[in-house]
Amino acid sequence: MKRFNYILLAVILFTLYQCQSYKKAATANLALNEQVDFSKSPVVSASQSTSKMKVEDGFEVKLIASEPLISTPVAMSFDTRGRMWVVEMTGYMPDTLGRGEDVPNGKVVILEDQNKDGVFDTRKIFLDSLILPRAICLIDNGILVAESPNLWYYTIENDKPVKKTLVDAKYAIDGNVEHQPNGLLRALDNWIYNAKSSKRYRKYGNKWKIENTHFRGQWGISQDNYGRLYYNGNSSNVEGDYFSPGFGFSNANQKGVSGYNERPVPNNRVYPARPNLGINRGYIPGMLDDSLRLVNFTAACGPLVYRGGLFGDEYNFNAFVPEPSANLIKRNILNEEGLAVKGKQAYSGREFLTSIDERFRPVALYNGPDGAMYVLDMYRGIIQHKTYETPYLINQIKIRDLSAPLSCGRIYKIIRKGKKIVSTLIASEPEALVNQLGNKNGFIRDMAQQAIQDRHLSATIPFLKRALNDTTNSLKSIHSMWVLEGLNALETQDLLKLMDRKDWHVRVQALTALPSVINLQSSVKYAAAMQRIFDTGDERLMPYLAFCANFVKPYDPTFSENLLLSLANKYKNSNFVADAIISNLAFQEELFEHKVAILVPDTNQRIHKQFRKVINSIRAAQKNRDPAMVAKLYPKGLKVFQSTCQTCHGPDGNGIKSLAPPLNKSEWVNGNKKKLISIVLFGLTGPIKVNGYLYNAPEISGEMPAIAHSEEINDEDISQLLSFLRTSWQNNSGQVDVKDVSAVRAGSKNRDKAFTQQELDAMK
Repeated sequence: MKRFNYILLAVILFTLYQCQSYKKAATANLALNEQVDFSKSPVVSASQSTSKMKVEDGFEVKLIASEPLISTPVAMSFDTRGRMWVVEMTGYMPDTLGRGEDVPNGKVVILEDQNKDGVFDTRKIFLDSLILPRAICLIDNGILVAESPNLWYYTIENDKPVKKTLVDAKYAIDGNVEHQPNGLLRALDNWIYNAKSSKRYRKYGNKWKIENTHFRGQWGISQDNYGRLYYNGNSSNVEGDYFSPGFGFSNANQKGVSGYNERPVPNNRVYPARPNLGINRGYIPGMLDDSLRLVNFTAACGPLVYRGGLFGDEYNFNAFVPEPSANLIKRNILNEEGLAVKGKQAYSGREFLTSIDERFRPVALYNGPDGAMYVLDMYRGIIQHKTYETPYLINQIKIRDLSAPLSCGRIYKIIRKGKKIVSTLIASEPEALVNQLGNKNGFIRDMAQQAIQDRHLSATIPFLKRALNDTTNSLKSIHSMWVLEGLNALETQDLLKLMDRKDWHVRVQALTALPSVINLQSSVKYAAAMQRIFDTGDERLMPYLAFCANFVKPYDPTFSENLLLSLANKYKNSNFVADAIISNLAFQEELFEHKVAILVPDTNQRIHKQFRKVINSIRAAQKNRDPAMVAKLYPKGLKVFQSTCQTCHGPDGNGIKSLAPPLNKSEWVNGNKKKLISIVLFGLTGPIKVNGYLYNAPEISGEMPAIAHSEEINDEDISQLLSFLRTSWQNNSGQVDVKDVSAVRAGSKNRDKAFTQQELDAMK
């Protein structure tokens, strides 16, 4: 590591040189009456933590829990009593080498504010001896707990686990700690969704059902009032879906469906309050500005669509995103534009919340029972996982003593000044519970919906039926519909009324619920209602008709096909409609496109382009090698691929939108060995051209991290990985020997930054 000391010394000296201007800027921006030396990173006591923050005018940050009551919080869930169930990932990165991560010291704890003064004062351990737990979800009379690789369900009695059931032994089998499923969001449609995952879960009695869904995001997941999901990658601000989450994943041949994994806010600029030398790739030109502050997101996570109702109308449908590397929380304003969701950053040159405390690490945001926004702060120096840790960051950690302490953790809530803060308890009486489905606080609506189902309250059904017809409160009608669906009490006559409502959001939700209730007897009525919706010409609803055609098909294939053809003809230039149509047609794509061609002979129309994209993908996949054979040849290579590469480049090597370009048929994989080894050892900074197409952020992550400095991956592992890549899918190149890897490593021993394409192009 000594070879980097001169570089780091120069950076530190430059930082010190700039300190006076930093102090003035920080004092002016943060209204702090203190001088700040940003070359140091002292531990700030919990009682002083909010004094280091600057929040939007009119707001206030309150500390409600801290060490020793809580340590390293990464996820939480409120129960109906207003208590917080918190996941403590205590074992995350004990030092720069990650030694001790396998120690079972993680916990799920229950925090309670017993004296009702707004500060949580008691702690009860529900589960301990966990290894890096990452997510929870309270449901029925128990709790889901994600502890890689398993997803467990614990039945609860008197705040104690009494029965443990394995829900999914493959919940998180690939990737490292940063790149494994998490979230466990109990969504509007009664399914449980995850980030960094293509699975969803639902409990039926004592049985669990697991289905495939769209792959979404990296860490953290949220929903809006209509159950649309939002997430992000570590380098992206806000990503999300335009459509309900339960549609569009039935055709495995379709690699991407328009309207899912979209970027409502493509602007990734951030505005920290302090220099950010302690980021993993701070040495790369452009990562930091002239004042050494982060320019764009590098660790975005834990997003929240605010639905609390406390902040004011201008904050409804806002998406807030934490950036722990830059010690801030960003605010984005979202708007509906037709069926799409578009947005923009709320401010230029500033943020909703910033801190000059480098150890302030906001990782997750939540709506709460009082309308406040709740912030989980891991409060630690190291947040980069060891797999991709650079020597630059390791030296930063040592120089400024960022390794310790490891036992801190804070939880804050953000409130509006001058507003009366009242924490609403979830009702117990049936009618009162149903009334809470119309509460202005989305958290209360969600909790009331879930409480009725968890308590199996059939006594609410008459009140729910009445609420369906409440045209003055569409959200109450929508939640009531989903409660009835969850109670298995939603009837055809109920859904048909909602499908004819004027509010297009209500119609969307009715179509979303259709797959749960349709049968042979009711299919005729639903087909007639779908035809009426088609005749309205409301383009916002047309993708939903295409999605639902798949569920009418078993009962009336003629209607289903005619509806899809009519949609293809009338909306021939809509990506959204085209992809929704194709999502129904697994292994029937070519046959159906021939039928579409009769109605739409112009092959330049979008409907044909989308069909050709899928058909070409199918034909390409048919040429792939047998993956089992390649795995036998390079077992270590497969293991490294699954833990380090697959989560961004995809299990099929064809890349993942917003993360990474394809490896399959890539000239960088199949070409010069030295270039490929260099990329894997030292990383790659975009933009990068692959197969004639230029990939750049935000379409992909701005940089592929290096693994040259990993303590867990040696040259033999890398040689096997590269040999695996060069012989997988349709790649047909020679293997890479260990000596090849060692030679490149030795030849670049003084290198401390990622390669650019220009550097690789010049390499012989």
